[in-house]
Amino acid sequence: MIHTLKALGGMQVAPHHLAAQAGRDVLRDGGNAVEAMVAAAAAIAVVYPHMNAIGGDGFWLIHEPGQPVVAIDACGPAAALATRDFYAGMDAIPSRGPTAALTVAGTIGGWAKALEVAAPWGTPLPLSRLLADGIRHARDGIAVTTSQAALTRDKLAGLKDAPGFAPTYLVNGQPPLPGHVLKQPALGRTLATLAERGLDDFYRGELAQRIGAELERLGSPLRTSDLAAYAAQRVAPLAVRLADSTVYNLPPPTQGLAALMIIGLFERLGVTEGEGFAHLHGLVEATKRAFRVRERVVTDPCRLPADPQGFLAPEALDALARDIDMQRALPWPDPAAPGDTIWMGAIDAQGRAVSFIQSVYWEFGSGTVLQDTGICWQNRGTSFSLEPKALNSLEPGRKPFHTLNPSLAVFDDGRVMPYGTMGGEGQPQTQAAVFTRYARFGQPLQQAVSAPRWLLGRTWGDVSTSLKLENRFDPALVAALKDAGHVVELLPETFSDTMGHAGALVRHASGVIEGAADPRSDGCVAAV
Repeated sequence: MIHTLKALGGMQVAPHHLAAQAGRDVLRDGGNAVEAMVAAAAAIAVVYPHMNAIGGDGFWLIHEPGQPVVAIDACGPAAALATRDFYAGMDAIPSRGPTAALTVAGTIGGWAKALEVAAPWGTPLPLSRLLADGIRHARDGIAVTTSQAALTRDKLAGLKDAPGFAPTYLVNGQPPLPGHVLKQPALGRTLATLAERGLDDFYRGELAQRIGAELERLGSPLRTSDLAAYAAQRVAPLAVRLADSTVYNLPPPTQGLAALMIIGLFERLGVTEGEGFAHLHGLVEATKRAFRVRERVVTDPCRLPADPQGFLAPEALDALARDIDMQRALPWPDPAAPGDTIWMGAIDAQGRAVSFIQSVYWEFGSGTVLQDTGICWQNRGTSFSLEPKALNSLEPGRKPFHTLNPSLAVFDDGRVMPYGTMGGEGQPQTQAAVFTRYARFGQPLQQAVSAPRWLLGRTWGDVSTSLKLENRFDPALVAALKDAGHVVELLPETFSDTMGHAGALVRHASGVIEGAADPRSDGCVAAV
């Protein structure tokens, strides 16, 4: 078991080691947690391109000691031309190609809004410093990871014909091998332009003009005017009160409600021991109830059918918890959704903490890469329905449903814990696993992240909706889950990518910071 790492001067965790080091180096240069996260976000958009890009969306939770937790929604809406008529004759929005690129990329706007929040904290580092590592890695090249090579190979049929994909990510028309040196000069020039002109150039500058012109030429409904109309939003976070802490997440259009409901429901089940049947069964059954609420409620925040915070009220959680049978599994499946994402956390020496997530939805998003700027664009808008009466029906200006949801817990004893993961349906489930293992059953933080995990539903393009387990679980526990009615699928991998790439940091009142990175990823904890 890898030991939980500890430090005093600040810490960054990311699913790629170069991104973690980029954030750590900003902390070392005197930057704050938000500045470290912007540096890590720029770097990981280059070094982990199958998981995220600056053509995607992002969400932030920012904690400053003694102040309310700040949430930032950096989700872009559907284009003005993205109507159901635009997709006439189709049963669904295409998942790849330029017509899948139908929502504004919000993540750069989120970086800008987060830096505004951090502005009162002291003299800021220049943007050129924050983006330097991302620029360098794009210009000089990165070593392709095993996961990028594997996902490129596995998803090649759907991606190879998307405009710009092959010249950007393939080698002579074939997926790269692990270790291949991938250079992204156009993306490097775009990041350098942002460093020189400011982040707003992405939406209302010369760069925006170039982005909009190429999207229009390729056949996307997005236009420069859609970019110009966009700004990330500071929003009120959702929160659930537990016995010893308050846990925060993002409101709709994210599934943050589900993540908070799961731990709120589990709190009421009276489970006293981790890793046994009651722990896993209780969390899986809580997940089912939370997902059913999510499917009824989570949509564009301007058209919510109910107040999501109401589902986190003690009486609402009490009522749902009473419905959970601790001996038998509720029949499943219900609808599930895929997704590929990165989660990162940062804490600085002053105790300011960030929980951040950035995504292009599916692996490589729409697959469409703008050759003029090197930007791979998300396909988040494919979560819209073309059915007019659907909860998430496509309309211009609407925000799409998001699996993204970073978490942050503030404990009554002074600890602060940013934590999260990538992995579509698995995000709230893995968050619940990590949180309960650490906060309820006393596991060291790294053990809580490394321990075997489960997933109800699908992610990474899986079509099955079974209860998937890594193969390190006790066979007796697997048998007990089957006997209770769970449809169990035992995965062959000891550490499976299917379970996502999690991470967590904890700052204690003493100033000691602990960190854990996922052995399933290419990441690490980097500390000052």
